[in-house]
Amino acid sequence: MPHTASARLTPATIALLVIPPLMWAGNAVVGRMMQGVLPPITFNLLRWTLALLILLPVAGWVLRPGSPLWPHWRRFALLGLLGVGLYNALQYMALKTSTPLNVTLVASSTPVWMLLLGRLCYGVPVSRRAALGAALSLAGVATVLSRGDLAQLQAVKLVPGDGWMLLASLVWAWYSWLLAKPEPGAEPAAIKADWAAFLLAQMVMGVVWSSAMVATEWSLLPTLPAGQSHIQWGWPLAGALLFVAIGPSLLAYRCWGAGVGRVGPSIASFFTNLTPLFAALMSAMLLGDMPQLYHAAGFALIVGGIVVSSRR
Repeated sequence: MPHTASARLTPATIALLVIPPLMWAGNAVVGRMMQGVLPPITFNLLRWTLALLILLPVAGWVLRPGSPLWPHWRRFALLGLLGVGLYNALQYMALKTSTPLNVTLVASSTPVWMLLLGRLCYGVPVSRRAALGAALSLAGVATVLSRGDLAQLQAVKLVPGDGWMLLASLVWAWYSWLLAKPEPGAEPAAIKADWAAFLLAQMVMGVVWSSAMVATEWSLLPTLPAGQSHIQWGWPLAGALLFVAIGPSLLAYRCWGAGVGRVGPSIASFFTNLTPLFAALMSAMLLGDMPQLYHAAGFALIVGGIVVSSRR
């Protein structure tokens, strides 16, 4: 379906693209809370294993012998590596070593990587409107994260975790373009028409990748400081896993895939800049702080970037 201007900002499309950043903001908050409860890559594996089990009764047919998945397993192995195995594992690793301010600032560069990858790998031109939209959206993110005080941004110091989040942003940009620009015949019609089967095909491959990563993680745990090489089982961990398996995994990925299919990854990527705004509001509510004027200013800039970039 061509990404025409009239199809870009319908209420249904906006809803599809707003739900993922809302869920991912909650994922960042929960991921931060789980630091010290269990290792980050292990958290990612448990998250996606639970999501797979939840989705299995709905779309388990895609894993049966003779399923159209297996002749195309390389395609889904790549999607599973990027969208399931790597992206969130890198984010959880970043939250372990970097501050929320740095992580969300680095993640706000995703629209830029979307535009660059689209231009370099898919020949999609970068319009002036898209560049202006990216600038406005990044300004909105910076306004929220700095609380309207430029001095806080000037005081930011980069740490290794910021590198992990930068890599995660590149991974997500690549994953989104693979969703939007599949090679002819790369996705069987039966799987492509069933969102649950399409997601489950990625999950099973991603869990395989994540299992290998967890094996490496646990082999390195004895070299880490005490207190980082165990899992604190209990209701807090169970509640966190249930949330990240349903909200940021099943619901968010379903909405993101549908939204990217409607408008393309370049436009959809601007909605990801709502994630730090939602995260800031969630943090404010948890701390008892009421929203301030800079929240409204940041929201206006982010939405302005979305509107400018999506219009002809």
